Amino acid sequence: MSMAAVSILAQAFPGGAGADELANPIGFVESAAAAVPGVEGGTSGPISIVLLLTLLTVAPSILILCTSFTRFVVVLGLLRQAIGTQGLPPSQVIVGLSVLLTFVAMGPTLEAMWDGGLKPYLDAPAAERDSMAAWEGVKAPLRSFMVGQIRHAGNESSVRMMMEFGGWDPEIDGDLDIEVDPGMLELVPAYVLSELKVAFLIAFRIYLPFLVIDMVVSSLLISMGMMMLPPVFVSLPFKLLLFVIADGWMLVAGSLLHGVAAAGGG
Repeated sequence: MSMAAVSILAQAFPGGAGADELANPIGFVESAAAAVPGVEGGTSGPISIVLLLTLLTVAPSILILCTSFTRFVVVLGLLRQAIGTQGLPPSQVIVGLSVLLTFVAMGPTLEAMWDGGLKPYLDAPAAERDSMAAWEGVKAPLRSFMVGQIRHAGNESSVRMMMEFGGWDPEIDGDLDIEVDPGMLELVPAYVLSELKVAFLIAFRIYLPFLVIDMVVSSLLISMGMMMLPPVFVSLPFKLLLFVIADGWMLVAGSLLHGVAAAGGG
């Protein structure tokens, strides 16, 4: 968050919200509640509903950007295209399966975020709640997960690029340590770029056997003089048969989960 944005937010919420407090979402919620007349530092029923609806609106973006959901949905979507079934399975099934696989793969990370940040914050008395400590407890496991995935994929260059655009100079700041140096503002887009790269590499390997089947069927049809028959009509049953015999959905889902776990995500 830039200093200009922090200054504007600090003026909007004059109830003692400084730059350090506005740097974390939990502190921002507390400051917003304190700025409402009549609330006196606590969230009333209507304000709590508004904050909950806001959180539900932001949650999908957090799920997409900071978890392995990006990798799963891209791979499964390209797998559907590789098979050639067009709209089957439906997009709702692809997205739903990706969400469930994300919860399975990130179970330990989500549990650490709850135990280290949210649970102590909610269990503490209102007067003793430390929003910054809660945010750090939530952020640390998620940050460790993203750094582990980037490092396992060998995509540290994405972090370096984001850091350079953010003002990091290797001649002044020294060697880059992705465990410490990047903030969440630089780490999240670098992680998304890394996940997209990994997802497309996986999809390329999945595409190859189906491409071979299409080429073989197309060559056979041309050699037989059946050039008017679309090859996809003949190759699709063979691709489906190959995928079912190989138990393709199980193999792809298992490979995705193992790939995340190998980098420390599960």
